[in-house]
Amino acid sequence: MNPESQQIEDYLVSDQIVDWEAPAVQQKAADLTRSISDDVEKTRCLYEWVRDTIPHSNDAGIDLVTCTAKEVLQHRTGICFAKSHLLAALLRAVNIPAGFCYQVLRLDPPVNNQLVLHGFNGVYLRSLERWLRIDPRGNTGGIDAQFSVEKEQLAFSMEPAAGEFIYDTIFAAPARTVVNRLRKYNSRTELWRDLPGPF
Repeated sequence: MNPESQQIEDYLVSDQIVDWEAPAVQQKAADLTRSISDDVEKTRCLYEWVRDTIPHSNDAGIDLVTCTAKEVLQHRTGICFAKSHLLAALLRAVNIPAGFCYQVLRLDPPVNNQLVLHGFNGVYLRSLERWLRIDPRGNTGGIDAQFSVEKEQLAFSMEPAAGEFIYDTIFAAPARTVVNRLRKYNSRTELWRDLPGPF
């Protein structure tokens, strides 16, 4: 894992997508972590809340596209990218540096070996002095992503022979191609026909 920036402050920024300075996002982060002082347990709490409380739009059959952290929190749904935007915002709101990771996977079900992106998070835990990757996509259909400081457990395994891989970079901001695609569509059904691919 290689952070895109060596400036940890870049992973604490509030911007148009990771809008953690929005009052609702700040309040939710504060409410969830009020009784927790340890950064590892704060991260676990926020991660499990986004993973388990915000349903993945496709799993839930919700035909809405959300993008910003505030939108995901307001509508209580999002696809993997949107959920990663919310988790990063909640973490940043409690001063835990968080970034963005991307995995290239075959479209499921496969169509002409098409490859698409899957998004999740990288988080820097100061108490451990290291980065972890965590995937808040949501555990449905046999998926079992977990928070662990010992062994990484993401949502999807990979088949390198099929061209699947994880970008080694932990990005400070969401990939522009992802944001543009989420902004292009109002309907998840339409977005599903035009998911972002490798960059």
